[in-house]
Amino acid sequence: MRVLSLIWKELLIDLQDASSRLSIFLPPIVQLLIFAFAATLDVQPPSIGVLNRDNGEQAFELLQRFHGAPTFKTITYLKGAEEIGPFLDEQKGLLVVSIDEQFSRNLDAKKPAAVQLICDGRKSNTTQILANYANQIIQQYNTDFTREAKIYQQNTALVPRNWFNPNIIYLWYNIPCLVGTLSMLTCLVVTSQSIAREREMGTFDQLLVSPLSPAEILVGKIVPGILIGAAEGLFMWAMGQLLGVPFTGSLFLFTLSLFVFVASISGIGLFISSLCSTQQQALLGTFVFMLPSVLLSGFATPIENMPTWLQPVTYLMPLRYMLILSKGLFLKALPARHVFDQIWPMMVIALFTLSTAGLFFRRRLG
Repeated sequence: MRVLSLIWKELLIDLQDASSRLSIFLPPIVQLLIFAFAATLDVQPPSIGVLNRDNGEQAFELLQRFHGAPTFKTITYLKGAEEIGPFLDEQKGLLVVSIDEQFSRNLDAKKPAAVQLICDGRKSNTTQILANYANQIIQQYNTDFTREAKIYQQNTALVPRNWFNPNIIYLWYNIPCLVGTLSMLTCLVVTSQSIAREREMGTFDQLLVSPLSPAEILVGKIVPGILIGAAEGLFMWAMGQLLGVPFTGSLFLFTLSLFVFVASISGIGLFISSLCSTQQQALLGTFVFMLPSVLLSGFATPIENMPTWLQPVTYLMPLRYMLILSKGLFLKALPARHVFDQIWPMMVIALFTLSTAGLFFRRRLG
């Protein structure tokens, strides 16, 4: 009963104080919207330029396919090669499709005909994706033309098929990752501030002389962070549903994974809080842990691309396992046995972090 009173007191402090409430709920919502929509690799419908020096039927047919593609917003026709440089330099478009005078003539004579794609190299990722779109249109035109002209070719084409995200919608990747990342941030902020806030406000000594034992104080400081972090993660899950991200797995397994994950994070937050004397120090300590944790989780870059000596360090990061679980349960309907393959390492990390935080907390009390 005493522990429940302390847990209730911690929840009231976090939820009734306007600044605490703002720091818990507002930043994750803003970050979810920013990272989901602004930090995306999807290419919005861009503008392109066309330099057509061939008035033949085949060039006209090819350009009509560009007009019919929903990928491109507007198509600007250039009058000469001298307009290509200013068109790209002034960022009127990211790509120029150049067709020479011999294009239709070469095709009618059943000779190879070339199309030149000139890209803006300042936006390498976007233009590379855009060039792939244009290349697909040209390849499809080539296939249709050779069939109609009865030019038989024995070409082998590799057609990639994406199982769990067939349209490569970046939002479907981003939201599941943000569920784990932002719930970790919320849990860290709540738990890292708990003891530091008591010290800064001068109420820590009052807590020590209360009837609560050190173990009860420890539980009372940990549980609110777990509850708030898990609630934040479930809120992000609901936001993902509203934004159209499919969830194909078990909600029970997702909730269980989330609770184990935030439990492992709360021990780290309490350890940071035990080291700090002020809330500002605790906040700095939170972000010192957050940056390497996110970088080593596989969120920004694949773990397989990291140096060999660094990859074993990623096994110490709870976020690594939660990202696998979140993406798997959102998109892959991850079976229970695969879920528990990722849960048990987080249980070990939770046991270690909570035990270490409790041991250090008791030593600081002594």
